[in-house]
Amino acid sequence: MRYMRQTILMKAMFATALLLMLGMTRTALYGQSSEERAKKTPAKTKVLSTTQSGMPIVWRDPGTVETLDFVGGLGGREQAPKPPFTFIEEDRAGSNPKIKVMDANGVKWSVKWGSEVNAEVFASRIAWAAGYFVEPSYFVASGKIDGVKKLGRAKKYVNSDGNFTDARFEMKEKGITKLDDKQSWQWDRNPLVGTREFNGLKIIMMLVSNFDNKDVRDLGRGSNTAIFQYPVGDTVESRYVVTDWGGSMGKWGGVFSREKWDCKGYAQQTPEFIKGVKGGFVVWGWSGQHTKDGAGGISGSDIKWLLQYIGRISDDQIRVGLKASGATQEESQCFTKALRDRILQMQIL
Repeated sequence: MRYMRQTILMKAMFATALLLMLGMTRTALYGQSSEERAKKTPAKTKVLSTTQSGMPIVWRDPGTVETLDFVGGLGGREQAPKPPFTFIEEDRAGSNPKIKVMDANGVKWSVKWGSEVNAEVFASRIAWAAGYFVEPSYFVASGKIDGVKKLGRAKKYVNSDGNFTDARFEMKEKGITKLDDKQSWQWDRNPLVGTREFNGLKIIMMLVSNFDNKDVRDLGRGSNTAIFQYPVGDTVESRYVVTDWGGSMGKWGGVFSREKWDCKGYAQQTPEFIKGVKGGFVVWGWSGQHTKDGAGGISGSDIKWLLQYIGRISDDQIRVGLKASGATQEESQCFTKALRDRILQMQIL
């Protein structure tokens, strides 16, 4: 009997010790709060493009896409540049001639001429309708700038008495801190990489054939990305923006094959817009300054999400936007058909 009691006692002591050891191990592994464990567990998906104050943001819901005015765009018709225009100075940055002016309402504008004018106005309308941040821009068929003097590159487009034709006016908004050039962002290395909203921006770039996706890596040639810091309460909202849509609506490709505002080339490449799916990711025909970073990592679900917005853009809106961007009737018909074909390819996929 004594032997049995000793055996039972030893088993009980062993079981107690085992339970204590297991409890200590469990505490070490799982004793943290759910909040502490969450900190140590990698998130499966990044959700950074929010409207939370102070957070990086690349997209915002555009609302009822079907009712958006493609004539006025982001700024609306009421904020279009109002003459007379007064010369401030010539802007010698970038690859296209530009000058800075002030209009009758005291609003400052960057005025650009050259091959990017029509493309920039229209492509930025598409990006805006999809929910992406752009700068308000307008096509001005003709006008006069008072006080013009000592022009360099712009002399070709503005005569001695200040008259001009076919210009893009881009509004310079007040109260914004713009982080560009050395402070701009990189397509493959920023807080939004991997989110559906950021992938949507890459799709928009390819949809309009914008080959010019230069970023902070291309300072010698000029970065086309920037962070716009908008005051929001006591903090700021950091908007990740593509600042130049001028390399659009033509042919993607290398230095000797790409083109801007060329509907024949745009239409010819449209059948190669989507080439298929490989390894769960869409294969695109597009190529640009940073092809891999601009076209890689996009899934069918990213396309499905974006189609909630661009799929609702009507042909009438496209035609109106093209006309407001200076397109001829022939260009309008050509671009509308090719753009619709590209959207249909995404819908079929």
